[in-house]
Amino acid sequence: MTDAAELLARTKELLAAHPPASTDRTDFLKARFDAGLAWVHYPTGLGGLGAPRTLQAVVDAELTAAGAPDNDPRRIGIGLGMAAPTILKYGSDELKQRFLRPLWVGEEVWCQLFSEPGAGSDLAALGTRAVRDGDDWIVNGQKVWTSSAHVARWAILIARTDPDLPKHRGITYFICDMSDPGVEVRPLRQITGEAEFNEVFLTDVRIPDAHRLGEIGEGWKVAQTTLMNERVSIGGSRIPREGGMIGPIAQTWRERPDLRTHDLHQRLLTLWVDAEVARLAGERLRQQLAAGQPGPEGSGMKLAFARLNQEISGLEVELRGEEGLLYDDWTMRRPELVDFTGRDAGYRYLRSKGNSIEGGTSEVLLNIIAERVLGLPSEPRNDKDVAWKDLAR
Repeated sequence: MTDAAELLARTKELLAAHPPASTDRTDFLKARFDAGLAWVHYPTGLGGLGAPRTLQAVVDAELTAAGAPDNDPRRIGIGLGMAAPTILKYGSDELKQRFLRPLWVGEEVWCQLFSEPGAGSDLAALGTRAVRDGDDWIVNGQKVWTSSAHVARWAILIARTDPDLPKHRGITYFICDMSDPGVEVRPLRQITGEAEFNEVFLTDVRIPDAHRLGEIGEGWKVAQTTLMNERVSIGGSRIPREGGMIGPIAQTWRERPDLRTHDLHQRLLTLWVDAEVARLAGERLRQQLAAGQPGPEGSGMKLAFARLNQEISGLEVELRGEEGLLYDDWTMRRPELVDFTGRDAGYRYLRSKGNSIEGGTSEVLLNIIAERVLGLPSEPRNDKDVAWKDLAR
């Protein structure tokens, strides 16, 4: 078993062979991956060394102190947090070798083709079809709310392969080439003025069967791995104290005593404590992850993330008074990354409204927590054993 001392020694060797100050950024990241210091808990040859996940912090701290470049995780978050763990668990050896290195280095951006206009919260009701054609699958359908589709090279995709089965059992999981001529990406302009989301139309898109993850008809099972990792990556990311949404309002409070009132002070203190509790709970969750795959607890973190962001940003607008009603720029943009806390108070307030929808709606997450964490009875599901083709639409 690789220990902290060995990892530290390997990190120092990497820095000596590839000094960050004089090494091209991409070359350094590739060397780090090849040294097994990208994801230390991944297998040897796939960016890791089979070490405990908790030891990643040893590597990260040494590299940060040396001024080494990172792989811009906000830009490639879907690949890192969702595609990679799913490929690792369900992909063939060929798929792991092909995709994990350029994914981690950031040479290839990923997006997620899951939600549809008629299948959002009830994702298993999706209607995008994949029909077998020899060694390929032909895919037709529409996806929506697809972050980064306009810059993505690859996508994780779930499609219906057997409409005669109940909705959860007739789905298969694929890797889709976003450069296929049948893929059309259209921007969806949001309340912020930006279009970080997209709708994606798939017309006779050809996907090799070799790009299938998991068995035919078991796509829902594979998707659970993706979704659980997604909620951890959204709600349980590592941040410093006063990181995230609480940081800007705390700074404003310290710098602008003219805005303070006793009531605002009490409300800010309450939210500051809630944010710190959530941050520490996220740290605990990451330590639990070291022992295995993420579970439904990640849904609780994502739920808290959405609630806190909306309450904190609302308080920030109120604290700033008339200034809080200003907005810097409503120009249509298609950003390459999602920045929940960037720009001004007005942007943070508007952008946070999507936090309770994206990555699993808060209502769905409450059901998951009730059933899978608290052990409460499941809600009645009358369509559970009905063939998808017979469902009312």
